Amino acid sequence: MTSTLLRLLAVIAAACLYANAVQAQTATSPAPGSATATTTAPSPAKAMTRPTFLYVLRLAANLQQDSAWTDRERGLVGAHFQYLKAATEAGQVLLAGRTNEPLDKTFGLVIFEADDESAARRFMEGDPAVKAGVMLATLHPYAVALKR
Repeated sequence: MTSTLLRLLAVIAAACLYANAVQAQTATSPAPGSATATTTAPSPAKAMTRPTFLYVLRLAANLQQDSAWTDRERGLVGAHFQYLKAATEAGQVLLAGRTNEPLDKTFGLVIFEADDESAARRFMEGDPAVKAGVMLATLHPYAVALKR
């Protein structure tokens, strides 16, 4: 794995640990009105109505050089963008983007909600760039710890 991906995974792990700690603290908080009660803001993870998932996208090995790209691949990336844009407008995608690195190092992230892992996998596999093999994707359950 690249050091950038390892750093990203470390940040994700830390966010998950933080979210779990906040949830545990909220669950063991004293009853409202008691002498030791404190006001705790609701956890963003609890505010979510459906499970959250993340998929990591990497370019297929044969497309990691600019010279390998054709109009077909560029069109599929355009369709990929439109797919995610429509899902964002529908309220399913929370965040999508990619790193600004050379093609052999770059990766993308899509954080989204789905009813369950099966639905999340169908959404990821329905991405036109994934379906066509332009991008390779891996799915992960994800816990949002902080949200602006």
